[in-house]
Amino acid sequence: MDKKRIRIMLLLIVDILIVNAVYYMALYLRFDGNIDMQYLQVYESSFLYLTVIKIAVFWYFKLYESIWKYASIEEMSQIIIACIVANMGCITYIALNHSMLPRSVYVIVGMLDMAFVGGVRLSYRTIRRLKSTSNLKGSKKRVLVVGGGDAGAIVIKEFKNHKELNSNPVAIIDDDVTKEGRLINGVPVVGQRYDIMGAVHRYTIDEIVIAIPSIEKSDLREIIGEAERTKVKVRILPGIYELIDGQVDISKIRDVQIEDLLGRDQVKLDNKNINEYIENKTVLVTGGGGSIGSELCRQIAKFRPSKLIILDIYENNAYDIQNELKAKYGEMLNLKVLIASVRDAKNIDNIMKEYRPNVVFHAAAHKHVPLMEDSPKEAIKNNVFGTFNVVNASDKYNVNKFVLISTDKAVNPTNIMGASKRLCEMVVQAFSKKSSNTEFVAVRFGNVLGSNGSVIPLFKKQIENGGPITVTHEDIIRYFMTIPEAAQLVIQAGSMAKGGEIFVLDMGEPVKIIDLAKDLIRLSGFEEDEIGIKITGLRPGEKLYEELLMDEEGIKSTTHHKIFIGKPIFKDYEFIINTLKSLDNGIKTLDNKGLKELVSQIVPTYKSNKEVNNKFIKAEIKDSSKEELKVSKNVI
Repeated sequence: MDKKRIRIMLLLIVDILIVNAVYYMALYLRFDGNIDMQYLQVYESSFLYLTVIKIAVFWYFKLYESIWKYASIEEMSQIIIACIVANMGCITYIALNHSMLPRSVYVIVGMLDMAFVGGVRLSYRTIRRLKSTSNLKGSKKRVLVVGGGDAGAIVIKEFKNHKELNSNPVAIIDDDVTKEGRLINGVPVVGQRYDIMGAVHRYTIDEIVIAIPSIEKSDLREIIGEAERTKVKVRILPGIYELIDGQVDISKIRDVQIEDLLGRDQVKLDNKNINEYIENKTVLVTGGGGSIGSELCRQIAKFRPSKLIILDIYENNAYDIQNELKAKYGEMLNLKVLIASVRDAKNIDNIMKEYRPNVVFHAAAHKHVPLMEDSPKEAIKNNVFGTFNVVNASDKYNVNKFVLISTDKAVNPTNIMGASKRLCEMVVQAFSKKSSNTEFVAVRFGNVLGSNGSVIPLFKKQIENGGPITVTHEDIIRYFMTIPEAAQLVIQAGSMAKGGEIFVLDMGEPVKIIDLAKDLIRLSGFEEDEIGIKITGLRPGEKLYEELLMDEEGIKSTTHHKIFIGKPIFKDYEFIINTLKSLDNGIKTLDNKGLKELVSQIVPTYKSNKEVNNKFIKAEIKDSSKEELKVSKNVI
């Protein structure tokens, strides 16, 4: 017989003894020890039926199924209700078959039932808690919990209930001054966020757990900063939107990641407007297997398109996102995966003709700056001509909305990749002027955390290899947002499209890459001198900083606080057609240097990175103590 059945049988036996004993106790108390025999005979002639009624009610209310080591107010409420119902049943039986007992006896019986039936179960929890506490006293892992709210209380309770976690919560930090000095699940609140360092020393803390899933990112960064100063291990309960159904789960506690420092607050979407242009529509995502493209597919799938088409040249990535979406949605999502190149104009035309998408998100592109500097012809062929092919087919087959995924590197570009993406924007704007059926727009944003080719995966790999981390310049800065945030804002921007706009996403505050490297070293459990940081010099085409808007574009806000609009500054369709002819000829006849010179004539803002960076360095203002970098007014 397994442990569960043994436990149920023991509880049944104990409850049978209790429900019978309480009648004798109630009569004894009611008559001060001199029990009237007629009342005793009433009970003795009915005890079997009364016992069956009570045990049946207890079973119905699942008093034998609860896991009592996790007992809480819900279980106690269940016991109280079960005892009331059971005693009402017993009173009814006695009234129908015998003369009534004194009313006070029923009251005493009910109260004793609650006390003993509940007491037996809670004593089990108390014994386990005492045993667990005695085991934890010898534990080496003393935990400081940051957050005295519901999540913090649950984390403390779970630590105490799970001795295998070998964690003893000994103190709590919470910014609510009214909680200071009070106990939460037996653990004292000892201060606010700026008291973390003192608490770690005073209570000999081995680990800090941040348990505030609804915290603002700015506050989280500050708390992590305070915790990092202590040099003890820091772990975190993820944000509430990362938790399944919002439920706090001890297994979800993880190490602090760089995304916790750089990430921003959860995006709030206008689902109604997004539904209007995606729900029950055919949506095509080019480059759908890439980091941004695949996240677009994940987000689009939530809005119930009639068909989602993933187009990518790289079959492995496309296969991965296909399997992921199939596993999550099954037959609920009409999914089609096509392996094709956006360079193949005829094939793109055939695909558009066959599937007639209502919405196109164009994410396919070469994005790696140094690689494209060495292969500029590939950048032009894939980015510019690939975009033209998809745009042209979208116009031809009456796509409702076309959204180009652009980049901050398209603004005053210093590299061929950025210049090619500026040309893509020009293609989109030119077709917006020409087309009467399709709303063509571009969405421009900076770096995304963890995307293919981004700096963070590189830094992590360098740390794994023992260092050093390579940074190209000590003053280089970048904007960062998470991949889900970028994808969500792109989809939201699409709902606002009227044609010709370049939407600019709010990228937040710029981050110094060297500071990012230092944070990542600390989060990995090392000191800076253990890994080291090596300055390697700027790569070809690399800027010290990125811009999101050109001077002449201006900017205006939208209904979403993280999305802005730059006014269209290019509308010449004939110029684009002639430009593409020149570029096609240049690819065939010019060397790499000659092709770059041709592109600079077409995109006047395309300058060498040396020229732009020298300007920036001259304009740079540093505070002697903080060395804060102030960015030009063009940078949002």
